Amino acid sequence: MKFRFIIVLLLAASLFFSGCAENNQNRENNTQPAEKVVIGTKLFQESYITAHMVSLLLEEQGYDTEVKENLGGTLVNYEALKKGDIQSYIEYTGTIYSQILKKPPLEEWDPEVVYEESEKGMLESDGVVIASSLGFEDAYAIAVDREWAENQGINTISDLEPYASEMSVGTDPEFATREDGLPQLARVYGFSFKNYNSMAPGIMYEAMENNEVDAISAYTTDTRNDLYGLKVLEDDKHALPPYDAVVLVTESFAEDNPEAMEALSQLNGRIDQDTMRRLNGEYDIEGRSAKDIARDYLIEEGLISS
Repeated sequence: MKFRFIIVLLLAASLFFSGCAENNQNRENNTQPAEKVVIGTKLFQESYITAHMVSLLLEEQGYDTEVKENLGGTLVNYEALKKGDIQSYIEYTGTIYSQILKKPPLEEWDPEVVYEESEKGMLESDGVVIASSLGFEDAYAIAVDREWAENQGINTISDLEPYASEMSVGTDPEFATREDGLPQLARVYGFSFKNYNSMAPGIMYEAMENNEVDAISAYTTDTRNDLYGLKVLEDDKHALPPYDAVVLVTESFAEDNPEAMEALSQLNGRIDQDTMRRLNGEYDIEGRSAKDIARDYLIEEGLISS
């Protein structure tokens, strides 16, 4: 009887310590991210590259990630973020200010004001926060054939006024109709182009090369401006807002994932415009994959191990 009692005690103790070990293991497991982090992108190379930077930094912290290249434009990505279909994507402050928050243009554009208003507005209206500000601006611009511009003495958008009524403009899917795009240029400069053709960014540059359009809505960090022999014109009346690149996440994601926020904070001010232009060139000119470009850059910066 005594022997049987000892056996029962030993079994009970075994179950007790086994349960403790399992609970400890569960607690340890709960410190690791349980779900996949999905990062959305827009329709161009810079968005792919920076999204993979976010992905790789999070993977370094043990997160399981997925980058959805070509998810869509601004509102597609932003709505997906709010709904929880994605957990992050890279946006631009001028786009947040004018397109997402629908704020009116400032009399004089101030990057700090646009940033602060964007940050405050997203948090209050949608529970979206800025995880990091990458350090570069990728602004919209009007670009024309360089040789033509030099022959005509064209350096600024104002210089296009005598020619605009006969010019066809190629734009990305958003710039032609969004308030901080062609409509804003028409209001500030007082002239409109003959027509516009909306197309994917890559096709937009090809259309310029094939003389299908006379100007395009270029991006200031895009090496294709040089590759296709284009001249980016000065926005001499400051019609277009500042477009500083920022990483967006939801407030709930930030609160639940402090390790992720700490990892993403390493990108604060890390990438200047020349660096981003160089990385874009590796994609456009050298044909490298966005993920490889992102990985090599983060390794060079000492932000990931491999």
